[in-house]
Amino acid sequence: MKDRALRFFQWVPSSLERTFEFFADARNLERITPPLLKFRIVTPAPIEMGVGTLIDYRLRLRGVPLRWRSEITEWDPPHAFVDEQRRGPYRKWVHEHRFREDGEGTRVEDRITYSVPGGSLIERRLVRPDLNRIFDYRQRTIAELFGG
Repeated sequence: MKDRALRFFQWVPSSLERTFEFFADARNLERITPPLLKFRIVTPAPIEMGVGTLIDYRLRLRGVPLRWRSEITEWDPPHAFVDEQRRGPYRKWVHEHRFREDGEGTRVEDRITYSVPGGSLIERRLVRPDLNRIFDYRQRTIAELFGG
């Protein structure tokens, strides 16, 4: 199956440095992930972020327990970082986090490149709608946390 891509944009009323710090703290991922996924980081704290950092998670996707490992493959504070799945449900998962100053706040961009087992029907009917719901939740929660 060919790669698919999603992009999400959000403006937050926070400085570039403060915004990057929030996203660079792996523990905040639990805060911005829908409770339905029962997402938990299992890598012991503190997690020192940088190229090569491995982070292990447990979650439930459609009720199925999963283990996920990601690796930080790009680290450019306060402008960007990239995590890539090393073990998990996707054939490919690359999540680019980009940040730039925008007026009195920061523009946050998520670029996800992924492919799934099962073909385009599975991607279109299950995976893409799930990802859209997850990122909708994430954006609402970020807006609440940052007061935007």
